[in-house]
Amino acid sequence: MKRFGWILVLLLMASPAWAAKKTTVEQLKDLLASLQQSKKSDAEVAAELKQIELTEELTRDVMNKLGSFLPGQQSLEQIYVLEAKSAVLAPPASDIPSTPAPDAAAQKAILDKATDYAAKVYGQLPSLTATKTSLRFQDNTEHVSDSSGMNSGGVTMDPNLVSAAHFVHLINTTKTEVAFEKGAEKLPDAKDKTRWGANGYLAIQSQGPVLSAILAEAQAAGRISWLRWETVNGKTTAVFAFVVDKKKSHYAVNYCCFPDTEQAGKLQYSMAGAGGGGAPSSLQPSASGNLQTATSFDIHFKNTIPYHGEIFVDPDTGIVVRLVTQADLKNSDLVHQEDQRIDYGPATVGGKALVVPLKTIINTEAVPNGDTGAGKFITRRTIFTVEYKNYATQ
Repeated sequence: MKRFGWILVLLLMASPAWAAKKTTVEQLKDLLASLQQSKKSDAEVAAELKQIELTEELTRDVMNKLGSFLPGQQSLEQIYVLEAKSAVLAPPASDIPSTPAPDAAAQKAILDKATDYAAKVYGQLPSLTATKTSLRFQDNTEHVSDSSGMNSGGVTMDPNLVSAAHFVHLINTTKTEVAFEKGAEKLPDAKDKTRWGANGYLAIQSQGPVLSAILAEAQAAGRISWLRWETVNGKTTAVFAFVVDKKKSHYAVNYCCFPDTEQAGKLQYSMAGAGGGGAPSSLQPSASGNLQTATSFDIHFKNTIPYHGEIFVDPDTGIVVRLVTQADLKNSDLVHQEDQRIDYGPATVGGKALVVPLKTIINTEAVPNGDTGAGKFITRRTIFTVEYKNYATQ
């Protein structure tokens, strides 16, 4: 198998056609008010929102209040994208409680409660089922073709997308029944026959963060520190930051599937005159031959990765109400980013009140063409927003 190196990939890297506008939540409010006053259309408002990169979390409460400024479905979709993209950021400073940080003893007491809760309560949840509704947002579906002729860089693109740098938008919605063991969603037992990669999409095939395991690893790494107070669901919550290095980590990242390209035949280059005397400056390169490529999508990016994140704890009970994990991936990896946020909350299951995952947001960035060197270097941003409902015991 012949592979092109990352040097070629970098040489082929396309320059971005636009630069994101760094924007605070307050500036976003002002922008939407101005666009409404100017009577901009839904498409025009959506186009403005596509170019924004928030520097603060857009909370669901604030997002709901912005609804009156949105003229239609396209702009509403982009507000959901902004909410998801900003999910792991801190909220605006004005929304952070001014309560002083607890002293070291109080911080330890809160963490001890959280560790106890994760291991002895949450980690002992019964086997559960739930209805999982997933929304996939994505910015392009360009991928290497299954086969191509002399020009081995053939790619396939969604005809609805104007370019590989198309902005993130809603791709599809799926609803499935899933199972949970000890509070963590299980991977499905049945083999997935979807042609991931070849269909223009990548799939996450690793289990999501397991709360008890994350807390145990963070404690073992000894790198948990106080971060801030934050209001979550109307209650003041203690937020701790943590870092888990490679030696302590069991955080698995597994993405399917990236292209594996085989080449056969020959390709010959020659210089031909472009007319007018055959001077060296008029010579142009040409290619001929029967070079063919065949692509299978068999490559997984699978590795154990160091990571960091945040734990949101009810200081009175030790209940973890939110978990953020951010994989510390390398620029040379096929996957550049995986940020996950899980929100936990109460649900009545079999007549009992349990705290379970209610919502997950996953932000990813990957290189869908792998290291084939096909076409041009592109990245793909995929955002998943997931809601769990209808919990029941197995």
